[in-house]
Amino acid sequence: MVLRSVRWTEVKPDMSITNLPRLVLLALGLLLTGSAGAGSLILNSGTSQVTLLELYTSQGCSSCPPAERWLNEYVDSEDLWTRTIPVAFHVDYWDYIGWKDIFAIPEHGKRQRDYARAGRARTVYTPGLFVNGREWRGWTFRLKPPASGKQPGNLSVTITDDRLAATYPLAAAPLELHLALLGFGIDTSIERGENRNSTLRQEFVVLAHEVHNTTDGHWDIHLPEARSDQAGRYGVAVWVSTPGKPEPLQATGGWLN
Repeated sequence: MVLRSVRWTEVKPDMSITNLPRLVLLALGLLLTGSAGAGSLILNSGTSQVTLLELYTSQGCSSCPPAERWLNEYVDSEDLWTRTIPVAFHVDYWDYIGWKDIFAIPEHGKRQRDYARAGRARTVYTPGLFVNGREWRGWTFRLKPPASGKQPGNLSVTITDDRLAATYPLAAAPLELHLALLGFGIDTSIERGENRNSTLRQEFVVLAHEVHNTTDGHWDIHLPEARSDQAGRYGVAVWVSTPGKPEPLQATGGWLN
């Protein structure tokens, strides 16, 4: 589907449109360790650029399930977290055609439009794939995303209890740290719209997305909280960019216990 016209954000599912589990406040610190002080999660990207693979999708788009099934395969890929960080941003610009995507918020569509305004995509559409901030359609041929070959330096992340500390060596300029909480193993029964009477299995769903600024390449922040207990498993994606430019410089990520 194509839309021709062309910070901390939290997905709040609409309970009036689907039979979902009761929402609870889910603290990331509990996901990480199961109990406070049980240890730290340490993530390092390495010096080579890790591929941030962004899917822009909608539960109301009949063209999106094939792209989502392709992205879902990364759950069992040997490239996951070490070479490729997949994330699925659900957009809301198709909600009017019959089904309101329960994971979609306006900020996700804005990020995709920012890519279009920056010349990184010809238009805004779903399913839309971006590899390190550039439009990419190779998934339709079941290709692997191309590696950049760049050496932007190591992004180091340590998560302990409810805090995240990160360091990136590009300390001479302002930077943004993006932190996304990802949900896995999510099944949604679609009652109306183009995908009506189907059940969608979705992975790498962005449940929460924060952006934090720095001028020295260091961050010490609280972890986000998500208002959903739907996911069977959770992960975290972290990447850095420069202000005003959505494309990532470096990325890392991992599973949460």
